[in-house]
Amino acid sequence: MPRRTDIRSILLIGSGPIVIGQACEFDYSGTQACKALKEEGYRVILINSNPATIMTDPDFADRTYIEPITLDVVEKVIECERPDALLPTMGGQTALNTAIGLAKRGVLEKYGVRLIGASIAAIHKAEDRDAFRQAMWKIGLRVPDSGVATSLAEAERELERIRFPAIVRPSFTMGGTGGNIAYNIEEFRTQVEWGLSMSPVRQVLIEQSVIGWKEFELEVMRDLKDNVVIICPIENLDPMGVHTGDSITVAPALTLTDKEYQMLRDAAVRIIREIGVDTGGANIQFGMNPANGEMVVIEMNPRVSRSSALASKATGFPIAKIAAKLAVGYTLDEITNDITGVTKASFEPTIDYVVVKIPRFAFQKFPGADPTLTTQMKSVGEVMAIGRTFKESLQKAIRSMEVDQFGFSSKMGLDLAVPPGLDREEAMEQVRKAVRTPLPDRLWRLADGMRLGMPNQELFALTKIDPWFLQQIRELIEFEARLVAERATLGTTGLRPDLLIEAKELGFSDPRLAQLLGVEQQTVRGWRLALSQGAQPRSVTYKRVDTCAAEFEAHTPYLYSTYERECEARPTDKKKVVILGGGPNRIGQGIEFDYCCVHAAMALREEQIETIMVNCNPETVSTDYDTSDRLYFEPLTEEDVLNIVEREQPMGVVLQFGGQTPLKLALSLSRAGVRILGTSPDAIDRAEDRARFRELLDKLGLRQAESGMAHSVEEALTIAAEITYPVMVRPSYVLGGRSMQIVYDEPGLLHYMNTAVKASEKHPVLIDKYLRDAIEIDADAISDGTTVVVAGIMEHIEEAGVHSGDSACSLPPYTLDATIIEEIRRQMTALALELGVIGLMNAQFAVKDQTIYVLEVNPRGSRTVPFVSKAIGVPLHHLSAGMEPSMKVMVGKSLQQLNFTTAPTPTHLSVKEAVFPFTKFAGVDVLLGPEMKSTGEVMGIDSDFGWAFVKSQAGAGAILPTSGTAFISVKSEDRAGAFDVARRLVALGFRITATSGTALYLSEQGMCVDVVNKVQEGRPHIVDHIKNGEVALVVNTVRTASAQTDSLSIRREALHKGVPYYTTMRGALAAVMGIEALLKKGLAIRALQEYHRVH
Repeated sequence: MPRRTDIRSILLIGSGPIVIGQACEFDYSGTQACKALKEEGYRVILINSNPATIMTDPDFADRTYIEPITLDVVEKVIECERPDALLPTMGGQTALNTAIGLAKRGVLEKYGVRLIGASIAAIHKAEDRDAFRQAMWKIGLRVPDSGVATSLAEAERELERIRFPAIVRPSFTMGGTGGNIAYNIEEFRTQVEWGLSMSPVRQVLIEQSVIGWKEFELEVMRDLKDNVVIICPIENLDPMGVHTGDSITVAPALTLTDKEYQMLRDAAVRIIREIGVDTGGANIQFGMNPANGEMVVIEMNPRVSRSSALASKATGFPIAKIAAKLAVGYTLDEITNDITGVTKASFEPTIDYVVVKIPRFAFQKFPGADPTLTTQMKSVGEVMAIGRTFKESLQKAIRSMEVDQFGFSSKMGLDLAVPPGLDREEAMEQVRKAVRTPLPDRLWRLADGMRLGMPNQELFALTKIDPWFLQQIRELIEFEARLVAERATLGTTGLRPDLLIEAKELGFSDPRLAQLLGVEQQTVRGWRLALSQGAQPRSVTYKRVDTCAAEFEAHTPYLYSTYERECEARPTDKKKVVILGGGPNRIGQGIEFDYCCVHAAMALREEQIETIMVNCNPETVSTDYDTSDRLYFEPLTEEDVLNIVEREQPMGVVLQFGGQTPLKLALSLSRAGVRILGTSPDAIDRAEDRARFRELLDKLGLRQAESGMAHSVEEALTIAAEITYPVMVRPSYVLGGRSMQIVYDEPGLLHYMNTAVKASEKHPVLIDKYLRDAIEIDADAISDGTTVVVAGIMEHIEEAGVHSGDSACSLPPYTLDATIIEEIRRQMTALALELGVIGLMNAQFAVKDQTIYVLEVNPRGSRTVPFVSKAIGVPLHHLSAGMEPSMKVMVGKSLQQLNFTTAPTPTHLSVKEAVFPFTKFAGVDVLLGPEMKSTGEVMGIDSDFGWAFVKSQAGAGAILPTSGTAFISVKSEDRAGAFDVARRLVALGFRITATSGTALYLSEQGMCVDVVNKVQEGRPHIVDHIKNGEVALVVNTVRTASAQTDSLSIRREALHKGVPYYTTMRGALAAVMGIEALLKKGLAIRALQEYHRVH
């Protein structure tokens, strides 16, 4: 069927900020959908609160609303734009839940908006736990025994039948939010309460446990003619009980018999038909009992999901693009496969390689978080690797993760042999304990168990990981022992060529081989190069992803490395540049860097330069086969990148845009003779190395907070005493403020030095004077070496000491005077010229008592670039302050040539707010500090600062109250600020409650305040009031560690109950300005394109 002509405009709802369970896979799917619908001539209206995604660039949709995704705002967009249809399947759970909310409110009916892609009935049937269960029974499929509950009493009734262990699953949430496994009644009650509060419809499913069963997922597509294709079967290496987003997964499924696979296929087709997803993709999860092959259906997502991104990248089949075309009436047999150019989308993908995905975790950021993997997702990112065998693919995935692991390094020092003095039984007991519970390091623990002689049967009994996978890992460990045995016979010629080839075919990296053989990494590289020039040359080869196992020729160069005889790279002799991506998402390095890489590729295309993207993150737009001219899906390590550079021979490599990942390779690549485009590695080192950086500031006459470098505990104590407490301490060379802390006294410093870091000659600890109550500033600039344009100066809303990635910020600044802003612009220019920056630069300053201190300078693209680009409101594809000019500058264009010598000053205000994953980690404190904890960001835009702040809070899930009771409890130095906040809240009609100290101060100032007990002062205390829904706003600042612990329960309860809370005075003041704006005038929205037209 041709496309629908009764629809002209389509509203697309994005997924909002990056959170655990809903990451940049929806950036990728939304971007693909936008492109596909515009190609077909539809007018596309997009709403998404996330500035860091490429889809909110003004030239992707026809109308782009960077506004909070709330029912009120989306209704307003529908009222303004009058779309004919709404496509809700591209924005994850956020978009689905919003579509259901709009339908229930009657908004879709009122404005005549049709749902395409999935009907309300289909969404309800798949998402409502009870409706789904009944639908499965109707078509003769089993689901685990379960019951639905909307209260604790109902849940306990269901439990009588289901028994322990029981799984608690909230309805209408994503990433298993609020889900868990209960083994006793106490856990059960806590988890049901939490699950009910997490579910937007206050409904949980109490489900019989199938922990230990094998888990599979099928990615399925269906069109209006009822054609159904299975895109990809995915097998979880981890058994049921670990959320699929936290599991190591493999495609295609490797341990199914043909009969079992056919059973899953048939069931998947029956399910998608029964649920009624008539156009587009769905993801269906199954459990299978390893003892007898019994199959149960776990759940279905009637939308594009995280697994869809993985399946797309694993097969080369663009699921989101095709789902968008199906939604507007096409059928699978009418859509051509881009990769082959001859087959249709109804032709199921077949793959002749193995794909492995490994999740990346961030537990070190959240002291006190439980790292046990359960049915609630906890990972912050993932990597994918492609190889000819499971072994090769697994080893490539391990080194892609950037956790300093290049293979199965032993956690117990058993790499070379089991020491004769080791108590084997004791060591085996340690392994048993470590693998019995699923933890992020279980792969390495299994390998140690194998080294100690534990058989597969025992490891299977402990972990329920299929014996086939265990055997594959065992064969790698046995091969390692063969390599170690060669150490004595290496001689001058090195490792025997046949063994070196075999090691490379098994996916062994140069660093791991060097470790096992007791040589340097460069030595192994030397052996490989010699081998490639020998009588029978063998070296790395590249294969193409073609969707059809080489049955048809692939026209898109989507490549992965392996060690075979034939190479399919076929590099061109065009002028070309390699762009290194950001690798796996993590806290401190997220989607913003992918945004930069995609823009770099676009800019180079405009200059007729071929772009070669290297990345290993399956969730991103940069790893789409049509973003760059050539895509290498490879680990970002020295070895893998050099192999690509040698094969492609580019004019240079770009490191500036992928965050710290490519920057770490700067020195090794330039040593190997690779030309680094943009700012030189030496300039980067000058900004990163503390001693050289201080010389630079002294030369320019700029100020820095007093600081010192400690190589030992004693030295640290001396330095801290000299510069006086409080001090900020951190290890050198970090991203995202890892292991950064503010220390208030000597015991605190001793604790930090003994637990967080190990100071040494090579790795000193940096100690800076902490500028208390200073205002922090972020600035972004672009330079061509002679002209510097300071594109954006942002004022942080939280005071200095909160990591810049976690602080809300305003552009333009909302309290700074013009002279300070001008001086910051002057300092930025001086720094960029002195460092010789070519491209982008970000710097952070602190302003205290009208004095400006330079905190740090990063001569690269930073996480604020997408925000600045959108806030400034210059259409990006022309001359944004964002990416493209910087890329063009790096290939030799000047800013004069690009006609970009000053940045516009916007007349509106933009506020960026960080989004945190605290709901995923029970018991973790929500206080902000110098260590970054946010996973994503949202943006609020308005002509008024108060409203821009309100929108940023709403986008991050905190709806500011307009009446009620505000609770205030602050440290003594914040009391004057608290008075201002309280005075303004009273004027707005709020009641004030406070703890004794704060209440006494406020009443001395003549205010009427109700005193409330602290938690340790007896009941009813403040937490009781929050639990009872009597508090609308919490303001709580603390200084000492003991006060932090005392008030932890206040902040956790506020989070739990969804009460907006502020832990800094500047944050609280901004909230008051927001509430004042809310009460003064109504919500106003404008498309980004309108803001742009103003300038």
